[in-house]
Amino acid sequence: MHCERIPSSLVDKVMSATEAASLFHTGMTIGMSGFTRAGDAKAIPRALAERAKTEALRFTVVTGASLGNDSDGLMAEAGLLERRLPFQVDNVLRKKINAGEVMFIDQHLSETVEQLRAGMPGKIDIAVIEAAAITAEGIIPTMSVGNSASFVEQAPQVIIELNTSVPLALAGLHDIYLPASRPARQPIPLTDPAQRIGTRAIPIDPSRIAAIVITDTPDSPSSVLPPDAETNAIAGHVIAFLEGEVVAGRMGPELAPLQAGIGTIANAVLHGLTRSSFRNLTMFSEVLQDSAIALLDSGQLAFASASSITLSSAMNVRFMRDLDRYRSRIVLRPQEISNHPELVRRLGLIALNTALEFDIYGNVNSTHVGGTHMMNGIGGSGDFARNAQVSIFVTKSIARGGDISSVVPMVSHVDHTEHDVDVLVTEYGLADLRGLAPRERAPLIIEHCVHPDYRPALREYFSRACATTGGQTPHLLSEALSWHINYAEHKTMRTVLSPA
Repeated sequence: MHCERIPSSLVDKVMSATEAASLFHTGMTIGMSGFTRAGDAKAIPRALAERAKTEALRFTVVTGASLGNDSDGLMAEAGLLERRLPFQVDNVLRKKINAGEVMFIDQHLSETVEQLRAGMPGKIDIAVIEAAAITAEGIIPTMSVGNSASFVEQAPQVIIELNTSVPLALAGLHDIYLPASRPARQPIPLTDPAQRIGTRAIPIDPSRIAAIVITDTPDSPSSVLPPDAETNAIAGHVIAFLEGEVVAGRMGPELAPLQAGIGTIANAVLHGLTRSSFRNLTMFSEVLQDSAIALLDSGQLAFASASSITLSSAMNVRFMRDLDRYRSRIVLRPQEISNHPELVRRLGLIALNTALEFDIYGNVNSTHVGGTHMMNGIGGSGDFARNAQVSIFVTKSIARGGDISSVVPMVSHVDHTEHDVDVLVTEYGLADLRGLAPRERAPLIIEHCVHPDYRPALREYFSRACATTGGQTPHLLSEALSWHINYAEHKTMRTVLSPA
């Protein structure tokens, strides 16, 4: 009975998901594995949702990042989620959050376990961890590590979902290292993305394994879209910028280690590097998408370090088929290591993340639509943006068929202040903001990043703000959010008119 995946001493811990779900009680704080739809707990969320049909249950659920297989939506619809953190991408859960029915804590992904160590929002009562196998070394994770090792370290009870759909050959892909407790913590001994500093498995005392549930459900495939004309143009601008950094002597031809956030645009931009002349690249990121595998296959990427691997169905087949070839060039780490500010700054990363909108001074909104409604969460973008050698944010210049400008006078919500943003890019161009004051940034952003339909209005806004209000960062406060208000009332920003 799955003897190659479970020691004989633990066979008596095997039970159904329904039986394991009986171990949960209202008010618990649950730590669930899963990071960007990879390596997520799959059976227990469904069993808990089924149990909730006949019993009132409410939990705080903490993960690495987003779950797949509609788990967040199922738990949200069942009323299981009282509090959820630190990231999500589910439409059903998003609606519950924005309706105020689920309290969502949007956190930097490097901070979650630090907060848990301090007992906030509460100690983990029970952990649910997906595994490829349980060995004498401990739990062999699947396609993500996320916060799993910290959940296991803290939880009195651990439920392991043993997923037989993943190959045992995943063993050896992981590097499990957790910082010591503060204040006696020593520096993390990592100075190169390819370094291994921990163990291959998550250590666990077998007595704390409360249940083992056998599953065979694959990860949800990535939902990223293929590159299009706009994302190809954005990629071209980024590549030209990086080539300029090499010519200026600020980087070598192998660049600095790369980080790319989750999503279609960042993935497409990174994929564009396959058309570049760069070689011997490295990645130190939180997630590897299709583009990272394409760069490994092209020979341009020498090594990739992350916390999860999230792939399309076709790329996943390719990855699993050639796993032996990839294993020596990829490592998966806990997210407090992959996203650790100390390491991001030490390694001098190039950080590439996506904005919902940015303003004429370089402030970025990556989370809130219209300033009020949560999209997904800040994820790891803040960990990287504030500490990277170069922080790049990309977005298409317009949305909703042109009714929304992604560049506005003032962002409706600030996730990344102008102090953390070095470069802004749309399909129309790139604005290098380094070394520029706000009054110098605005004209550059307007001329290089704004869609032509909105460029005259932003020129005029900035000119009047300088002439009438002035200051270090000129704004017309009565108009700064008028574009958003106009969209809320008329479903377009196009009709914004300046006062006579």
